[in-house]
Order: sequence, then C-alpha cells, then structure tokens
Amino acid sequence: MVTNLAIVLPANSDNIGIWIAAFLTLCIYSFLYKDNPFYKFAEYLFVGVSAGYWVARQYHNSLIPNLWNKLVIDHNFLYIIPGLLGIMMLMRLIPGVAWISRWAISFVVGMSAGINIIANLQGNAIAQIRGSIVPLWSGDILTSIYNWVLLIGVVCGLMYFFFSIEHKGFFGGVSRVGIWFLMVSFGASFGYTIMARISLLIGRMQFLLGDWLQVIRM
Repeated sequence: MVTNLAIVLPANSDNIGIWIAAFLTLCIYSFLYKDNPFYKFAEYLFVGVSAGYWVARQYHNSLIPNLWNKLVIDHNFLYIIPGLLGIMMLMRLIPGVAWISRWAISFVVGMSAGINIIANLQGNAIAQIRGSIVPLWSGDILTSIYNWVLLIGVVCGLMYFFFSIEHKGFFGGVSRVGIWFLMVSFGASFGYTIMARISLLIGRMQFLLGDWLQVIRM
C-alpha cells in the first residue's frame, strides 16, 4: 500500500513547503462553496502571520534605525518626542488610560493630513489639471477627437458635481453626460481590478497544477 501511495503522489511530495502552500490555497478557495472551518483557519493564519511579519518589519526597519539609533548612537534627544508619542499610542491597549492615545493619534492624523494634502495636490490634482489642458486641434484628426472627448468628459463630469444649480434642462442634460463619462471611468477601473484578481487566480492555478501536482510544465 505504501508503494502504491508513493506512485500516486507527485515527485516533489517531500517538499513540505509546497504542500503547506497548496493546502492553504485550497482552504481559501473552499469559501467558494461556503464558509467553513478550513477557510477560517487559513484566514486567521494569514492575518496572524501578516501582523507578526509587519510588527517585526517595523521594529527592524523603523523603530531601531529611526528612533533607537538616533537616541543611543547619535545622541539626538529631539527624538524623545516621537518616542513619547509612540508610547502614548500604545496606551490605547490599557483601558484605564486609553484616552491618552487620542493626543498622539490626533497629532499623527493632523500631520499626515497636511503632508498628504500637499502631496496629492502636486502629484494628482495639478497633474490632472495639466493633463486636461490640451489643444483642441493638434494637426492629427484622431488626436484632436481624443482631445475633444477629454474636454467634454472633464467639463460634463465637473458640472455633475455642481450642486448649486438644480439639474434640469440644459444643465441637467450636461450632468447626465457627465454621469456616463463617470460610469465608463468607474467601469474601466473595476475591469482593471478584475483583471488583476484574475492574474492572481492564474498564478495560483499555475502553482497548484505546476509546482504541486506537476500536471503542467511551467
């Protein structure tokens, strides 16, 4: 019986890592049937391992070089302030003094909002405005049509979000055109997301049929 089992199993059955990965993959895909203990086991394992990995990563790549080394090696005692803010955030885990963490969280949220507003304005809003300023006639008929479509889509899309005027008559028609442009944009983004997920599915199928079962050659 052992001999027959050895014939059935793939040639790389001694690679425990591949078998564990295949088992966890099947556990995750078992959710397609219904919620079950195998799926919950793989889900909780993934969340736990991810949390542990990121804690270790932040400790070695952020806490040690950016706080400990600055204080102990460089003797830059200004870093006591972010260290205290970090300790205050950990107070969230203690029910009696959890309110202290609000000060540190408020500081981080406010600072991050200020930095991200500038970054998004420079990297997104201004870039979008600059990309929308195009010549309506460029000498090439296809490019000119594209520029006109871009202009109409931008103007109609902005008009849809203009709520100071009731969307009726001509303004309502322009707003409905903007809705169609927005729907096409959201649909394209959703399709891109679906294609990315399909790529992940193909990768998992290649792993199961190739690396694990060796049914296909990679």
